[in-house]
Amino acid sequence: MSMKELGVVGRNVGQRDLESHARGQTTYYEDVHYPRMLHLKMHRSAEPHARIVSVDTSAAEASPGVVCVLTHEDLPGKKVWNGLAAVGVGPEDEPILAFDKVRWRGEPIVAVLGETAEAARAGAARVKVEYDPLPGVFDVEEAIAGDAPALTAHWPLNHYIYPDDHGAAQIRFGDVEKGFAEADHIVEDKYQTSPIEQAPMETNGCIAKPGGDGRITVHTNTQAVHFARDNTAAILDVAPGKLRFLGGTVGGGFGGKVDVAVEPISVLAAMRTGRPVKFKYTREEEMQVSSTRSAWRLNIKDGVMDDGRIVARKITSYQDSGAYLRFSSYGSMKHAGHMPGPYTIPNVWVDARVVFTNRPPSSAMRGFGVMAASFAIELQMDKVAKTIGMDPWQLRLLNAYRNGDMRAHRKVNEDAAMVETIQAAAQLAGHELPAEYQAMTSWDRKAS
Repeated sequence: MSMKELGVVGRNVGQRDLESHARGQTTYYEDVHYPRMLHLKMHRSAEPHARIVSVDTSAAEASPGVVCVLTHEDLPGKKVWNGLAAVGVGPEDEPILAFDKVRWRGEPIVAVLGETAEAARAGAARVKVEYDPLPGVFDVEEAIAGDAPALTAHWPLNHYIYPDDHGAAQIRFGDVEKGFAEADHIVEDKYQTSPIEQAPMETNGCIAKPGGDGRITVHTNTQAVHFARDNTAAILDVAPGKLRFLGGTVGGGFGGKVDVAVEPISVLAAMRTGRPVKFKYTREEEMQVSSTRSAWRLNIKDGVMDDGRIVARKITSYQDSGAYLRFSSYGSMKHAGHMPGPYTIPNVWVDARVVFTNRPPSSAMRGFGVMAASFAIELQMDKVAKTIGMDPWQLRLLNAYRNGDMRAHRKVNEDAAMVETIQAAAQLAGHELPAEYQAMTSWDRKAS
């Protein structure tokens, strides 16, 4: 059935759950209550990089209201994991609970179960961890320098290695050095973004309840119910059919609720205690230890002709993955595939590298990998326009993709609308374009 037959094209279609949101009738996981429910709190690393010498949980176990304490030794299945391992992207590098080293400040080490959230929090504060501090690395280019300390045994040079031993997600299109040699101008600069927290109104959390049939029911605000269930099953070495995940409404996610950060340990705690368990991030945890959009550093070099045609673009990008891989390899491939932006450039060279540091792990956030690329590219376009003395609107129109153009990742462009969008934006902004630029279309490059 076509969209036209469904009767939605050209019409205002109401959001399905808008009325229940407005009336305060939407059910969230926190609206679920079970008798005898325990609360889980984490003891987290106080060091960004250190060997764990010892972990003493005796004071926590004796703390009033504490029912159970869990360390890595209580894990029945995997001690390390990676969410993309199921589709062949690995290796598994991130511990569920740290055991040999900690690689970022806030990494979970011990889970404490209490009769109340306050009891669990007090017990977690009584865990004693002895560290042997190691040098920390917090800059992407310093992390891959020859004298940087190794942060992970998987990648001694602190950057992710793609299949076929590629050190980066790569684009090679045309001959970029030849393009630079023929260009009238060389324009280059460095651009930097910062980590961004998704900051949902509802923090990460779940409730795991054991049932009489041996199944565990999990009320969760994950953005990916089946993904969370299957990974939880793999981590705990149980059949997926033993887990019943109920997703319900997500109170904001934006990519920040796909990390399976709360479900595995909550299910393990419910299995060990035989009681319902609730694990909810505080606002401080959400801001400090949940994954962020990664920071990027981009070096862009353009070869430009006097008339404004960009004939070569070389980009070297560094994605700060933080301490573990998570979805960074996927983000870097999207990043590389977005290059060189919505512009037709005959010679393109891209290296997008995933770099490990002692920062909190980064992960998904709307358009991750693409947004940083767009930010840097459009600043670069303004710099190019200023360098050659050309109107930045006209520069973009001249270089914009047209239908039928071959993109740098070797896909023919279809349904381009960049030219028409720029023209419409210029009109709305009151920016007058010359007649030849107003006549340009996405269908006919001859007009330009």
